[in-house]
Amino acid sequence: MESSNEKDLEKIKAQFDSDIVGVTTKEFLREIEIKYLGKKGHIVALMQDLRHASPEQKPLLGKKINLLKQEISASIDNTKGILSKREMNDRLQNDKVDVTLPGNKTFLGRKHPISQMVDEVLDILVSMGFSVQYSPEVESEYYNYGGLNYPEDHPARDMQDTFYIDKETLLRSHTTSIQQRMMESHKPPIRVASPGKCYRNETITARSHVFFYQVDAFYIDKGVTFADLLATKKAFYEKIFNQKIEMRVRPSYFPFVEPGMEIDIKCTNCAGKGCALCKTTGWLEVCGAGMMHPEVIKAGGLDPDVYSGYAWGGGIERLFMLRHRISDIRLFTENNMNFLEQFG
Repeated sequence: MESSNEKDLEKIKAQFDSDIVGVTTKEFLREIEIKYLGKKGHIVALMQDLRHASPEQKPLLGKKINLLKQEISASIDNTKGILSKREMNDRLQNDKVDVTLPGNKTFLGRKHPISQMVDEVLDILVSMGFSVQYSPEVESEYYNYGGLNYPEDHPARDMQDTFYIDKETLLRSHTTSIQQRMMESHKPPIRVASPGKCYRNETITARSHVFFYQVDAFYIDKGVTFADLLATKKAFYEKIFNQKIEMRVRPSYFPFVEPGMEIDIKCTNCAGKGCALCKTTGWLEVCGAGMMHPEVIKAGGLDPDVYSGYAWGGGIERLFMLRHRISDIRLFTENNMNFLEQFG
């Protein structure tokens, strides 16, 4: 004689068979799945009713309930597959494709203007005999300042000017930090160009930023002269601006060079007549430079009585701004596509 539990099993199976036949959508199928297999569904209710069965009936009823659960799950999965195929066929019927139409245009990525400028600067310097070397962005205080003849009380060493990580470690403030590393590991002649990102704790304005790109170049050997520096710089700027340039120097102070100077070129926009780009002066400031200080050469383990050298460094953004008459350095970091797409 069948128990009430077995009769419930048969009744639920018959009800499910009737329900599944009428399924036409995935939403309706989901409702049926919840109705029979959900937390408050028929199968869970049957399992809970097992506690009322006799000890002899429980194993058999439990097995029958599990078999019914498996049968319902398999039927639901099969129906899902049928509905998915039906949807796909309907989509293929309705979504006709005209294979003669042109495809969607894809846009290739391109280098950032600063990366383009770095590549161009390095190509020129390599053609002039410089090798490319890189210093770490996270630098020691010695390589950034101490080995470059910066006095202990120099303002650049202050916390308000430099991003310190700890007392001995900082984010490099210039790529000039390459000099001591190269002198320690190489014998002259050393002719190196070192590009990279630099960091200084400055107010962000149209002309300055807390991070910027710089290229530093230096040459050390026996008999390197001031005339070598001027000739190299003139040749470099004529290649960068693709025209003959007139250059002048102004005395300036940098701890790692002696004498130090600022280099200007006659305005490439107005040919020295005075315009907005050169602020009516007729000249454009392009970099700082000078002859390597004897103390810097000595700190690198070389004899300044035997070896001499020159060094110069300038901002990559500055070069790009001058060449393309850009007035605001912040444009390079704002990801404004209208600006960036001009330099593809």
